[in-house]
Amino acid sequence: MNQINYQKELEKIINGLQGADSMSAPRLFLHSCCAPCSSYVLEYLCRYFRITVFYFNPNISEASEYQKRVEEQKRLIAVFNEEGRGYPIAVVEGDYEPRCFFEMARGLESCPEGGERCFRCYELRLRETARLGAEGGFDFIATTLTISPLKNARKINEIGQTLSQEYGIAWLPSDFKKKEGYKRSIELSAQYGLYRQDYCGCTYSGR
Repeated sequence: MNQINYQKELEKIINGLQGADSMSAPRLFLHSCCAPCSSYVLEYLCRYFRITVFYFNPNISEASEYQKRVEEQKRLIAVFNEEGRGYPIAVVEGDYEPRCFFEMARGLESCPEGGERCFRCYELRLRETARLGAEGGFDFIATTLTISPLKNARKINEIGQTLSQEYGIAWLPSDFKKKEGYKRSIELSAQYGLYRQDYCGCTYSGR
């Protein structure tokens, strides 16, 4: 079976949007895991999409850590909007309910990082993205998760595509780490002094 190049699939969609004005540019409901990962993604996509960032990460175990990350996300978006990099970016903060994550992870506590527990965590966050994106009448949903070299981009895209069919909203394929996207996110993090955490947020990853 041929491996899908998700970056090329994304570029095909973007190429079809060339020349769209502010009224016809599609609306994207973009799940974000954190400000550093979203930095390059927003820089890249805000020229083609009217983006609403959905910050929904109940996997972050500590409330103080969650608050630090969500404030950095909002700060970065405010700066990007001030700079006028593209279409204005909106942000929606989801409910912070770590209980939902721990219920999902029950029985999977000993799974290795990058295994089944992580896959179910992707689905937990993307399902809520798909549900609210469909309810809000957005044209596409996507996630910043694929920018990380530690995340399984193929699995994330497979989950996203399945949920898009279930909720009736288009999935925007991605592998944002490609074309030095991850490297650019590090550069932007340094440029804006972003808090760059060294684990995904859950207590299992923290260990």
